[in-house]
Amino acid sequence: MQEVSSAYDALVRHLMGPLVEYYDDPSVSEIMINGPDEVFVDGKGGVVRSEHKLRDAAALKALARVVLQFSGKRLSPYDLSLEARMPNRSRVHIVQDPAARAGITMAIRQFGKQPPTLDDLEKSGSLTPEASAYMRAQVLDHKNIIISGGTGTGKTTLLGIFARMMKPEERIITIEDVAELDLRMPHVVPLEAQMPDAKGRGGVTIRDLFRATLRMRPDRILVGECRGGEALDMIQAMNSGHAGSLSTVHADDPMRALSRLETLCLMSDVDVPLVAVRRQIIEAIDLVVQIQRFDGHREVVEIAEVQEAGMDDLQYAVTPIFKRHGKPGQAPLERV
Repeated sequence: MQEVSSAYDALVRHLMGPLVEYYDDPSVSEIMINGPDEVFVDGKGGVVRSEHKLRDAAALKALARVVLQFSGKRLSPYDLSLEARMPNRSRVHIVQDPAARAGITMAIRQFGKQPPTLDDLEKSGSLTPEASAYMRAQVLDHKNIIISGGTGTGKTTLLGIFARMMKPEERIITIEDVAELDLRMPHVVPLEAQMPDAKGRGGVTIRDLFRATLRMRPDRILVGECRGGEALDMIQAMNSGHAGSLSTVHADDPMRALSRLETLCLMSDVDVPLVAVRRQIIEAIDLVVQIQRFDGHREVVEIAEVQEAGMDDLQYAVTPIFKRHGKPGQAPLERV
């Protein structure tokens, strides 16, 4: 397997041409290729346009094809939006024409060779020692935690940091569209969704993997990101003996995170009344950790407990435990 990965890595490097400079730069978190002639990179100085380009559209197509092959996928005219990973663990999203008017468009999200630690978050000011100690206690107490934030805020990175707080003897099963989590724990079972082949064979969805996970005796279940009906499976699992689960969701604040989960649950193929969905979410989710990005710097801005607002008109309520008061990017995270 290592030999195969090394061969793909060499091929990817060759096809990236001058862009390999960013591929090897740990300070670059994202490489955005908007067609062969337009490349942007997100590094220490924020998002800037690169002077480098790919040779032509054929070179970009060859790069996309090799990246997908490494993940066991294929470049097909019937799949216009695809996710994959690169040999260096970078996550890649590819959109091809005609959906992408500029031709094949790629967004390469890069991760460091060494996963960030809790100490790194404290040194950067993202978490205070008091907030870190609080979160460690909640993780060890098997609280169900949702990490909420926008694109590129570091949700998956924070998920990995919290997961590494778990006891080493616990059996952790991770479920992702594209494998990103680098837990480096003794007993981790990473599962990754797969597309079917050209004849419709061999595909497995996040929901399929979630149902399989429940039969694999997990101590912890980590879902990389809730994007669809699998949110209902996760909420039900949290309420039925699988406490201590973690996941992420796209939202701008803890209240919207719960509303987003509610919408995703209603997208499942199970006809569940809205009031029942809300009841299950309130009973399942213990904490929402909100993370935001300011001028390239990622910060935890709120840690909130989930509660019930009222019995007659069932609504969500969140109580901040830690919160930043003041200008984003400058105010400290304080206990409320």
